[in-house]
Amino acid sequence: MEDIMNIINNAVALLKEKGADKATIGLILGSGLGDYAETLENKRFVNYADIEGYPVSKVIGHKNRFVIGEKYGKTVIAMQGRFHYYEGYPQALLSLGVRTMKKLGVEKLLVTNAAGGVNMNYHAGDLMVISDHINLSGSNPLIGKNLDEFGPRFPDQSNVYDKDLRARLIELAKQNGIAMQEGVYIMMSGPCYETPAEIRMARIIGADAVGMSTIPETMCAAHCGMKVVGISLITNMAAGVLDQPLSHAEVTETAAKATVKFTALVDLILRKLF
Repeated sequence: MEDIMNIINNAVALLKEKGADKATIGLILGSGLGDYAETLENKRFVNYADIEGYPVSKVIGHKNRFVIGEKYGKTVIAMQGRFHYYEGYPQALLSLGVRTMKKLGVEKLLVTNAAGGVNMNYHAGDLMVISDHINLSGSNPLIGKNLDEFGPRFPDQSNVYDKDLRARLIELAKQNGIAMQEGVYIMMSGPCYETPAEIRMARIIGADAVGMSTIPETMCAAHCGMKVVGISLITNMAAGVLDQPLSHAEVTETAAKATVKFTALVDLILRKLF
């Protein structure tokens, strides 16, 4: 854990040089959604590869950098792409971005992902605010020595996705004509897409959308006291729902088509919610 603290401190030092310590809002932008960071004003960049010890993702659509900028008079720090458990990184390392943001002073965090639709009433292109999650990844980012400066050994996880912020977001979206689903996100390890039997199981135990990320980050955010909003873009229906194979190309294509709607929602969050 001393190594993790060294990595976090290295990241904080580099990011402070770019003014990131003025940010109170953090964004984690998932597959196909990273272009939102380009809408920030007065952008400054820090590449993950330039931070000693930081992981780098090899997944298409992840630019592997922090972007610091302004939007609606607020300073924002965004992770333009994330690293993943299925790439071989232990989940403790998946906490680095969140903990780096926390140490910089970030209080509110928007986490986004591309997900498969488990709920039979969903459609590709839907936006879902995450109400809760189910961790079936097989691991936990808080295993190991507790980092006491971030939070307690046994953290509460009953309000990971802040209830009050969710309620306000759903009302704001409705007022602005943005259709939203609300549901439970389930994480599996990947990199394989899930089998039809696994998706039937996920539906039975209460999941509405499935993916391979997000939960390690939001668990750590809750651990260190951040207020979190999670948004899934349903880029495809999960295995067995439609009679067709799944592909990452479909994920990125649907994300591109949803850019206008997704941008409008994040703008609304930054303007009126955060």
